[in-house]
Amino acid sequence: MSKARDTKPHIGIFGRRNNGKSSLINALTGQDIAIVSEVAGTTTDPVKKSLEIDGVGPAILIDTAGIDDTGALGEKRIAKSKEILKIIDLAILVISHNMFDEPEKELINDFKNHDVPFLILHNKSDEQPIGNDLARVIVEKYLVPVINFCANNPSNLPEVSSLIRETIPETAFRKRPLVGDLIKPGDVVVLITPVDTEAPEGRMILPQMQVIRDVLDHDGVCVVLKENEVADFVKKMSPKPVLAITDSQVFPKANAAIPEDIQLTSFSIVLARQKGDFEEYLRGTPKIANLKDNDRVLILESCSHHVTCDDIGRIKIPGWLRGFTGKKLDFDVVAGLSKIVRPISDYALIVQCGGCMITRKQIHQRLKPAIDAGIPVTNYGMLIAYVHGIFERAIAPFSHP
Repeated sequence: MSKARDTKPHIGIFGRRNNGKSSLINALTGQDIAIVSEVAGTTTDPVKKSLEIDGVGPAILIDTAGIDDTGALGEKRIAKSKEILKIIDLAILVISHNMFDEPEKELINDFKNHDVPFLILHNKSDEQPIGNDLARVIVEKYLVPVINFCANNPSNLPEVSSLIRETIPETAFRKRPLVGDLIKPGDVVVLITPVDTEAPEGRMILPQMQVIRDVLDHDGVCVVLKENEVADFVKKMSPKPVLAITDSQVFPKANAAIPEDIQLTSFSIVLARQKGDFEEYLRGTPKIANLKDNDRVLILESCSHHVTCDDIGRIKIPGWLRGFTGKKLDFDVVAGLSKIVRPISDYALIVQCGGCMITRKQIHQRLKPAIDAGIPVTNYGMLIAYVHGIFERAIAPFSHP
């Protein structure tokens, strides 16, 4: 499966071979997009499909291999399917013919271990509906909804959509404003956007576009400037801006150019508040000062991109950290949602990018092993502000949520 780089909610479909997982996807999407066969094991690798769910909006369905697959290859398929538990916001467990035993119970334990909410569909109910005893046991033991369903004649499809909407966490599809809750209608927000070797030709980078849209959605006014234009322009502006948001790489220049009575933060920090574990970032960032010689730092990028000589994650952040601490530090960079090869305990610090290309759930799952192990985590923008001595100013706009 290609690594998830989509901010839509992700829903995983799980169950035994031939229970009708692919048929369920076809019913939900109203299209024959998943291969359906009487041959067990038709779906071998997780496959992503897009759909629109009433009350949720655009979402991604992920079809998985059967949890009862057999043989060495089957075990690999199951393991690959369970890997998606790290990136999904909701799981649907498909059962049929009243079969509910160890494979299902083990999978439910995996759901709980990954904090994945779930619901259960008893498919092929036209052949055999779920027994009252089994339904009662499932509801009483797991406290989750379970309903009969027939993918070939999905008359209660609206009920399934309603269950999905009720079960999936609201944070998966209803995003916290980036800055909309910090401004009033008519307020001016200055966006400082360098045009350098990392700026894409002919367009803005995604975080900049997301902030522009959020300001406009909340009836604010955006003024977009390059860093060398800020000082003179802000002096002339009327009304005065209430907030300035900068690309983290030019934090020092922005700090010098923006008067102290105008709040200043960065695109990365704004994203960190919306998607990341903001409180952990606040606690973890000052731990930068505790780094020692030969400590190893893990840098997590949310996307793969062409690396330049000015690359922020691979070049600039390591340079800033070495310069600030005066220590000999080692760095690993992991892009997208690729596997972290080293044990998490090898790291003294984890640095997460803003995460504009992945979901809130994916970021939290990515950071959870480090947080559980007591390893400090920070964010690109917070790190850059800290090593340049402007951390307190950069987080001040969010002091009163």
